[in-house]
Amino acid sequence: MNAQTHTTVLLDEAVSALHISGPRANGVYVDSTFGRGGHARRILEQLGGEGKLIAIDRDVAAIEACAIDDKRFSLHHATMSQLGAVLDAAGVEKIDGLLADLGVSSPQLDDGQRGFSFRFDAPLDMRMDQSCGETVADWLARAEEQEIGEVIWRYGEERFARQIARKIVAARGGGHLRTTGELAKLVGETVRTREPGFNPATRTFQALRIFINQELEEVETMLPQAVTRLAVGGRLVVISFHSLEDRIVKRFMQNASKKDSLPSDFPIRANEIDEATLILQGRAIKAGDAEVSANPRARSAVMRVAERTGVNQ
Repeated sequence: MNAQTHTTVLLDEAVSALHISGPRANGVYVDSTFGRGGHARRILEQLGGEGKLIAIDRDVAAIEACAIDDKRFSLHHATMSQLGAVLDAAGVEKIDGLLADLGVSSPQLDDGQRGFSFRFDAPLDMRMDQSCGETVADWLARAEEQEIGEVIWRYGEERFARQIARKIVAARGGGHLRTTGELAKLVGETVRTREPGFNPATRTFQALRIFINQELEEVETMLPQAVTRLAVGGRLVVISFHSLEDRIVKRFMQNASKKDSLPSDFPIRANEIDEATLILQGRAIKAGDAEVSANPRARSAVMRVAERTGVNQ
């Protein structure tokens, strides 16, 4: 599977938001979700001869598919939550920008054997890193009914989460819940109302994928590390595809962009007041009509940008 199988969302907007120009063209940048390298290639086009791009991806298939040969580029098999460790290993203290393109990639969805999609009947895996961790099938085989229901509700916002969990526990007793096809059929028989053009298994598959890969926890762990590592004026650019992800990013950036608001006569020194570490850069950006028409996946994309202040540097 090559890079052409994946259409990078908000490509121009994201790379432009990193503000790679002037002295920063020779800075250090991080692509924390390399995927098939769409953003990385464009970043390298903007970088100067002394610039550096450090890319990270947890998916072994993405690492193996990488065909970028550039002395300014390095690719590391790691999760975004391991950002600090990756930078330490690379001997980098401060970076000039970080890009995170969250969620699942088209190659992952389109490879039936990965188990991400109900369009194929394949092993119920869903791990973004197949070299470690528990598959969805293995987790469903051991989890309590209440826990399964809570996961499907929390991460998928599925109204029929409890009913689906009950059916899963009943089905696994006969050992008949090891493939995507079996799970999709079970959910389809349980969800009583269907939205037009919306497969009834969509929310359940999404929930199990987010849970098994700890996607929200990854984002929550990465964001503060990114701010700590950003140099003054460095940019944090995050593209989300799900409301739960975007909510985390939005709240984090908003909180980091505010200083403590205290009464003028409050008995505390000025240097003891927490100052804003980020400056929001405009409003959230969404894909335009032309991009959505060419790539429907872009419809749910939301990009947020913030710039590092000089506080606590």
